[in-house]
Amino acid sequence: MKLRKVPAAAAVALALSLALTACGSDGGGSGTDDGKKITVGIKFDQPGIGLKTPDGTYEGFDVDVARYVAGQLGYKPSDIVWKEAKSADRETLLQRGDVDFIVASYSINDERRKKVDFAGPYLLAHQDVLVRADDDSITKPSDLNHKKLCSVTGSTSAQNIRTKLAPQAQLQEYGGYSECLTGLENKTVDALTTDDSILAGYAAQKSFEGKFKLAGFRLSNENYGIGVRKGDTELKNKINAALEKMVADGSWKKAVEANLGPAGYRNEPPPKIGVVVG
Repeated sequence: MKLRKVPAAAAVALALSLALTACGSDGGGSGTDDGKKITVGIKFDQPGIGLKTPDGTYEGFDVDVARYVAGQLGYKPSDIVWKEAKSADRETLLQRGDVDFIVASYSINDERRKKVDFAGPYLLAHQDVLVRADDDSITKPSDLNHKKLCSVTGSTSAQNIRTKLAPQAQLQEYGGYSECLTGLENKTVDALTTDDSILAGYAAQKSFEGKFKLAGFRLSNENYGIGVRKGDTELKNKINAALEKMVADGSWKKAVEANLGPAGYRNEPPPKIGVVVG
């Protein structure tokens, strides 16, 4: 009798072991093909940079950068969960752990560095102003005095102009650049300011073709970085390595040309990792 009980117990144990293993394989563990996801913050309303299209897909230079970086970290495009990262929300998203990293035309500055860390920079842009194509009243920064100047809540662009160049500009802050663009088209605002890369993307849209123009002011240097949680040096270093590879293998140039080239955007050479141009 004892000889019969031993194999029976072993059989039960083996069955339980197999059942638990099967449950584990269906439960989304840490394997590379086992439900691994990464959450990335991008802009949803910036053509050429970060845009959620009506059919629910995502496109733009930042999106291509994010996909490349995620790929170097071991994630397939289908593993990426995209989350909207509005300008005013970026630090909070990182601090709460709502996203793993942010690629959202995120300019590196000292104030933001107090709250988050940055990989990169991966693009050097310049602040400019977008005006209506038929408006010849704004030809230099000081012409923005007494004009209604639009930017988004949380952006430093409009404050830069009011502080340094046109202290009497009437600042209008909206939730997104699309709202500013509608105001510019409807003449409820006179100018929209942000980075030239973003403005070029808007101006190049077919629905706005011929309606707007860049003023051509290079008002600041904007070093785009990839935001990570404060103190996450390991992830920061991995992202920097991915960015260096993206430049070296030609993917960076291809992404710039595909997303910003049609607008006639003249990009700067890829910046050196860790070097912020003042």
